[in-house]
Amino acid sequence: MPVQRRGGGPGGDALHASVLDTLGLQITSGELAEGRVLTLDGIQERFGVSRTVARETMRVLESMGLVTSRRRVGITVQPPTSWQVYDPRLIWWRLAGPHRDAQLRALTELRIAVEPVAAARAAWNASAKERDRLVDLAARMRRLGEAGELAEFLELDIAFHALLLESGGNEMFAALQGVVAVVLRGRTSLGLMPDKPVPSALDLHEQVARAVAGRHPEAAELAMRALVSEVRDAVVPVNGPHAVR
Repeated sequence: MPVQRRGGGPGGDALHASVLDTLGLQITSGELAEGRVLTLDGIQERFGVSRTVARETMRVLESMGLVTSRRRVGITVQPPTSWQVYDPRLIWWRLAGPHRDAQLRALTELRIAVEPVAAARAAWNASAKERDRLVDLAARMRRLGEAGELAEFLELDIAFHALLLESGGNEMFAALQGVVAVVLRGRTSLGLMPDKPVPSALDLHEQVARAVAGRHPEAAELAMRALVSEVRDAVVPVNGPHAVR
């Protein structure tokens, strides 16, 4: 996940992102365990970066709950119970680490709890323009999915789920757009998608879109529940590169 930072001179952003990703991955994987104490001097020496980059990296990690900084104590790695688990960067690190399977299951269970209700709310509240766009997205997803154009399919899939979360008018659901997006991107980036989406997933996206467009909240909720439940059933074993749909 790209990290934006002001200043730092030429290459500052890239250095900051590299150090942040390395430490974030090590903390979320358990390589840097709870209670481990870090120092700015140690980070500077290890990565060959300026104190500004080291300090900014620690500031970001602290904002995510991964570390705390105290005078005369240092920078201490915190337990998972302190982490901001909905931060997309943290989700990405966990998906890229050794605990990927558990993270996928947890995120899929979250989607099962939220997205069916979000689809029902969209059927009640979405505007005519949003309904038309949802139907169009589902139709384009079918064409690209059947053609095996996964990169383009992914962008439409993210747009589809983001629109459902937003168009229902519940700001709590809308705030989960980034979480769902990083899950979808992570599955593709980590090689957890088949060469083509399974036909039943394409069918269910179209069923959700038609139910929302027709203002049928119960049908929208049922179709979305079937869609995310299918993902859950595929995620649970996670035995190979094609285990997740």
